[in-house]
Amino acid sequence: MKRLFVLLFLVIYLCNDGVAQAMQPLKISQNQRFFQTADGKPFFWLGDTGWLLFIKCSREEVLQYLDTRQQQGFNVVQAMVLHTLGAKNVYGAKALKEGDISQPLRTPGASFEDKAAYDFWDHVDFVVREAEKRGIYMALVPVWGSAAKDKAVTAPKAAVFAKFLAERYKGNTNIIWLNGGDIEGNAKADVWEAIGTTIKKYDAHHLMTYHPRGRYSSTDWFHTRKWLDFNMFQSGHRSYAQDTSMKEKHRHGEDNWKFVVTDYNMKPAKPVLDGEPSYENIPYGLHDSLQPRWTAAEVRRYGYWSVFAGGAGFTYGENAIMQFNKMGDTDANFGVFNNWKETINAPGALQMKYLKDLMLSYSYFDRKPAQEIIADNTQKRYNYIIATKGPAYAMAYIYTGRTFKINTAKLGFKLASAQWYSPVDGSTQSVSLKAKTGIVSFDPPGQPKNGNDWVLVLKK
Repeated sequence: MKRLFVLLFLVIYLCNDGVAQAMQPLKISQNQRFFQTADGKPFFWLGDTGWLLFIKCSREEVLQYLDTRQQQGFNVVQAMVLHTLGAKNVYGAKALKEGDISQPLRTPGASFEDKAAYDFWDHVDFVVREAEKRGIYMALVPVWGSAAKDKAVTAPKAAVFAKFLAERYKGNTNIIWLNGGDIEGNAKADVWEAIGTTIKKYDAHHLMTYHPRGRYSSTDWFHTRKWLDFNMFQSGHRSYAQDTSMKEKHRHGEDNWKFVVTDYNMKPAKPVLDGEPSYENIPYGLHDSLQPRWTAAEVRRYGYWSVFAGGAGFTYGENAIMQFNKMGDTDANFGVFNNWKETINAPGALQMKYLKDLMLSYSYFDRKPAQEIIADNTQKRYNYIIATKGPAYAMAYIYTGRTFKINTAKLGFKLASAQWYSPVDGSTQSVSLKAKTGIVSFDPPGQPKNGNDWVLVLKK
């Protein structure tokens, strides 16, 4: 009987090709600040923007991409379902009948060997299933903002499409919905309301947020909507100097931690994260290829700044990956000059896992922002220091490697030990504490400069 039970368990637990399925739907933590799996385990969102995955990648390329991102520690992929109303995949299969969003184009059967039967939606199904095998959640944008601006996209038609998506994917455990898509919420607001309410009507169990345009947050329009489970902002791709208009100047510049502070203090409490910071290898401001390119160090700064400020995760992006560029592509954008199969191992992509590893190494759901522990934190921009803490630990992140001070009286525990944690490779260095009480100065390894970033970890 015991042997029969074990065999039965294995049959239930194993899916296609003998790959174990351990994924659970995501939920919001009890304190409304973080994500967790259905069984209560912490889930740190480490996302990647694979926007054109369904459009540009063959099945073999999908597997290469998912395998690599799984190995690198990513657990969410953000992808557009419809980039345009004329969207078709690498096999030539169109998503819609005559570009009508209310008419998804489906063919009988789903056999890849029978090319006539393998339609656009079968390919999306394939990607979702393969991501699930690898423990990766698919954060799906139903229709990108620029496509939704088409006069043919009305709220009633968008609702039909939303119902189709909800009913098709409500049974998959690894779905997250990203309403919107790089657009202000008051542009086609009726469409976003229709998509949000319709998906939640037919698929109430999967989480949903709104992906806004650069320098905006979902809280600017939708924070109290019932269909919005958590907040997402796009800190964007511009530098401090490129925020030139009065409208842009109040949007925080590169200080993405300010978005978190604003959203963290809103009621009701909801998790928040940066869903699109500056991409590695993309020009400052996107459109001028002669501008400097964002580096791995700058992407790390966005990650630690936003998470330590109270974020529930972080989404990485890389210029060639997000558009799955291949040399010679006629639709290449934003000064991309690399093949995505090369930049999939860009330095920033390899370093993101150390942020997730660090956060999951300590008590999770009781972590809070902790700016009060930083003494004399009057520096701005790249010299700004940001801190977080739990009952038995505290962390402070510095991007420029300069000396700073900790007020140990604000820790909430008796300081016993300290170490430096490297966001570059996850290594640690012990700190010899000259004092454990009062205002204590800490000098990071190396010389002060942008990109010499460190996390100071203080332990009870």
